[in-house]
Amino acid sequence: MTRLRPILVSTLALAAAACASGPNYVRPATPTTAAGPFLSANSPALDPSAQVQGDWWRLYRDPVLDRLVADALAANTDVRVAIARLARARASLREVRGERAPQLSVGGGASYGRAPLGQTAPGAPREDWSFDAGVSVAYEVDLFGRASRGVEAARGEVGAADADVAAVRVLVAAETARAYADAASAAERQSVAEHIVALLDKSLALTEKRHTVGLTTGLDVARIAALRDQRRAEVPSLLAERQAALFRLAMLTGRTPADLPPEAGARRQTLRLDSPIPVGDGAALLARRPDVRAAERRLAASTARIGIATADLYPRISLGGSFGSTASKLGDLVTGGPVHWLLGSLLSWTVNRGPARARIAEAQADSQAALATFDGTVLRALQETETALSAYANLLDRRTALASARDQAERAAAITRARQREGDINSLELLDTERTLADAQAAVAEADARIADAQVELFRALGGGWQPSAHS
Repeated sequence: MTRLRPILVSTLALAAAACASGPNYVRPATPTTAAGPFLSANSPALDPSAQVQGDWWRLYRDPVLDRLVADALAANTDVRVAIARLARARASLREVRGERAPQLSVGGGASYGRAPLGQTAPGAPREDWSFDAGVSVAYEVDLFGRASRGVEAARGEVGAADADVAAVRVLVAAETARAYADAASAAERQSVAEHIVALLDKSLALTEKRHTVGLTTGLDVARIAALRDQRRAEVPSLLAERQAALFRLAMLTGRTPADLPPEAGARRQTLRLDSPIPVGDGAALLARRPDVRAAERRLAASTARIGIATADLYPRISLGGSFGSTASKLGDLVTGGPVHWLLGSLLSWTVNRGPARARIAEAQADSQAALATFDGTVLRALQETETALSAYANLLDRRTALASARDQAERAAAITRARQREGDINSLELLDTERTLADAQAAVAEADARIADAQVELFRALGGGWQPSAHS
């Protein structure tokens, strides 16, 4: 043991002075122009001073939507896959951490055989049992940070997988709200379309009567009938659109179409907000977006792998020892069998450094790609958000113009009704005015549907307010 002491002392001193190889990770700085207010957040319907809340769908004040989103986040298959991948990443981290600890192994065996005649003591049996048992321990000194960089890389992958869970949750919540909104808006537009068909039915019946008494031509009848049939053809497509949205909603919530609760399709009006949408600024967006967090964590992991590859340029030092006993009887292993033990160290160093340097170059290239991916993710997050903000604001302006046109059509219809009651105009003119009003109402309903979709897209682009998931 006295002879081993200098070796152990020298090895431990080297371990204490060890430093991790490769570059230390530094998070990329956010561009100054990306951290400020959004360029397109100047609409009264947007609130740049407020941050997006995690459960943004509650702004619609619809309990059915709240329950559907909760179901989707709990049962959606994509969420379950992301959570399973996170569990795998955490298991990998535990494995890497475990490899840093001393590796203890216990072994034993039994054998029966015959010894050569010249190797057998006088009077001893040549054929006999032999029992062996022992304990060994091995520990690799992390002299150049190979193990610590491995833990760092694994920790980065866990952070990326956790952000992936949040990203899937953002997407699932958005798509669930979108499917619910699509079903409701299709139902509203279907109702408007059926109202227009009913008005055209009345107009056609009146025109046919006028044609019978010679007050109009067959061409007028054909035109009204063609218009009625065209509008009637819109109803089945709207019904199919609504059914498709409900089927999509069932899939998102982890149900078969037949298991979707009836209240999921009970809403007949498009989702509407009664308060401005909180949007925050660019700095909050980049801190909130899960895809940005995932790209940053993968960049950290790829940087750590440069250190793992660099450590292969240097020697590996391992400490080990074993203790055991061998006996011809099982009971003698712990009572009187001969004991053997061993302590030692092992140094291994690959002289051919070409493959190691190639692996370093590969890791550096991966890190450069990860950095480019991170930069692209930041730019895409800003582009998607600015686009969603601009689209939403312009759709609101379009809806305002369409609502004004609808109001004018309502006034025209009211005037026409009054003149028809006084006998100044005939019923056909009144029905034409009513049809114009119905068309204006259909245009507003279509605009409301597009606005609801734009709202959901904006919330998705804003990252939904999710912080690291509850499973982290």
